[in-house]
Amino acid sequence: MAVDLGTANTLVYVRGKGIVLDEPSVVAINTKDGRPLAVGVEAKRMIGRTPSNIQAIRPLKDGVIADFEICEKMLRYFIHKVHQSKFSKPRMIICVPSGITGVEQRAVQEAAEYAGARKPAYIIEEPMAAAIGAGLPIHEPTGNMVVDIGGGTTEVAVISLGGIVTSRSIRIGGDELDEAIISFVKKEYNLALGERTAEEIKMALGSAFPLEEELQAEIRGRDLITGLPKTILISTQEIRKAIEEPIAAIVDAVKVTLDATPPELSADIMEQGIVLTGGGAMLTGLERRIQSETGMPIVVAKNPLQCVAIGSGQCLEEFDALKQVLISASSR
Repeated sequence: MAVDLGTANTLVYVRGKGIVLDEPSVVAINTKDGRPLAVGVEAKRMIGRTPSNIQAIRPLKDGVIADFEICEKMLRYFIHKVHQSKFSKPRMIICVPSGITGVEQRAVQEAAEYAGARKPAYIIEEPMAAAIGAGLPIHEPTGNMVVDIGGGTTEVAVISLGGIVTSRSIRIGGDELDEAIISFVKKEYNLALGERTAEEIKMALGSAFPLEEELQAEIRGRDLITGLPKTILISTQEIRKAIEEPIAAIVDAVKVTLDATPPELSADIMEQGIVLTGGGAMLTGLERRIQSETGMPIVVAKNPLQCVAIGSGQCLEEFDALKQVLISASSR
């Protein structure tokens, strides 16, 4: 099985079946005895709505493990959910950000092995998996450029001959956009928003490029002056202003990577275009924004949310052919 262990969502791909599980990376635990009460969709509904004895935790922050034990419990739950037999341990491939340190990588492998994966757990870098999942010809001697915008990280990589030529990994993703919206609304309107509301606003109103028709919507939160619930009207222009900074950082990462790309590969990318994957690729107008700033053609992958999981799953299906793109514990 292949696991795309994401900051926002975790996807599991089982050989021969495709993607069998796609749930938010959230665990709700009982603080008295540390037992997990709910994992995934149920736990996500609890964020910001829990009593004192229940805590909804996101065990991954910025693409890496922030809470080891809880991450292991979450993985174990997901593995049991899709892998019924108790005795055999599944061979496992896990996706990690490309800018990850050795220690963080070790943590991911150990969490997987404790949760019941067959040793050694294999690791694949996310941009590589995203490129395979988006159907790019990674083994050809041509330049393929992938921008994978996840919940915690944005990965930009140029891939040729089955390896990463240059890459950038910045810890800015969908979560940063949510935080930017929360702080903007707090500053401009003295209104406190929850994480969930901010995420809904981002999906409904977020844009990275001026729209032909600007929209408005009502948002609800708590007024910081009176302490009472309050509804305000907010427009797409304001949300665009709110998320300007993280978006600019993502565009910069793309530019820096292009700057470090050998000229032959740059020419290939100019022809093929830059492929956007990950949940951030679904932000309205992002492709137009990157296109206007870099002058490159931009392609959004077919199902951007699942690219990484599909790519790592293809490594399972054609294990021997794609083995060289994996990193196993013994190879370090």
